[in-house]
Amino acid sequence: MKNEVEKILAEVRPSLQADGGDVELIDVDEKNGIVKVKLQGACSCCPMSSLTLKEGIGRVLKARLDWVKEIEQVN
Repeated sequence: MKNEVEKILAEVRPSLQADGGDVELIDVDEKNGIVKVKLQGACSCCPMSSLTLKEGIGRVLKARLDWVKEIEQVN
């Protein structure tokens, strides 16, 4: 499961990097449907980071992996 998440993050990563940010996969809890990530660079302190997380990264993961229920940001 972790590999599947990593592949999808690799697809969205260029958009984040274009704005000076990035994302790191921290944990995958398939049983509870939770993916934990850490936003890095400009994304870590951007006022739009919660929108990026939920509507950007989260939306793509949920659409492509039916077991994903929630995405959480860790510091």
